[in-house]
Amino acid sequence: QLKEATSQRLQTTILDVTDSESVAAAANWAKQQVGDRGLWGLVNNAGILLPLAPYEWLTKADFQKVMNVNLMGLVEVTISLLPLLRRAKGRIVNIASIMGRVSFIGGAYNMSKYGVEAFSDGLRRDPGSYGVKISIVEPGFFRTHITEFHPIEESLQRLWSHLTAEIKDTYGQKFFDAYCKATQHMVSRSNSNISLVTDCMKHALTAVHPRTRYSAGWDAKLFYIPVSYLPTVLTDFLLTPSLPRLNSI
Repeated sequence: QLKEATSQRLQTTILDVTDSESVAAAANWAKQQVGDRGLWGLVNNAGILLPLAPYEWLTKADFQKVMNVNLMGLVEVTISLLPLLRRAKGRIVNIASIMGRVSFIGGAYNMSKYGVEAFSDGLRRDPGSYGVKISIVEPGFFRTHITEFHPIEESLQRLWSHLTAEIKDTYGQKFFDAYCKATQHMVSRSNSNISLVTDCMKHALTAVHPRTRYSAGWDAKLFYIPVSYLPTVLTDFLLTPSLPRLNSI
């Protein structure tokens, strides 16, 4: 369907960023496509959100699942394609998030996006990226498949049902209901104008002087990014959700 909607110049391949063999195969495919010219642009956009919940509800595997896609996959894809990008003196565009600037939800999503920020800054200063321009896009909340509430609610229900009786008693049903409602309110404000993000990608790939960082969406520009510069005590006050107290501590 994608090929039918675009020109014959578009070439596609299947890539699983969590599978090293798939990443290696994709890098070899890209090398065959571009030859000695090298690769002009790489946009790392793969990402997942779930599971999203208070940290105590999650397992090590839950954190690894998100980190493997959002951070480790991005790192491996970038390193695998870096020789081709260096040859073309091309561009790398890493999609982070305002949650890579301020952390205010449970789960590994924030952690992974902070990692994307750190990797991008480190790579920009790394001798191996000589001649390659590296940009970070930090979108606010946008209406995509990862901000649909129904899958989030199902994931929360599943996590809640597997908690021990002790943890359930500590948090209580009232807390769970309020947490679901607060999460629904958060994602319901998502912006439907995805072009604000893709315009940042386009500029980073094509501008003579691409920016190091792009913020997409008014929530990012006018709230989350400014909040990230505030003293920690103010940031905590503004971003800590108002939820029922735990039943027992």
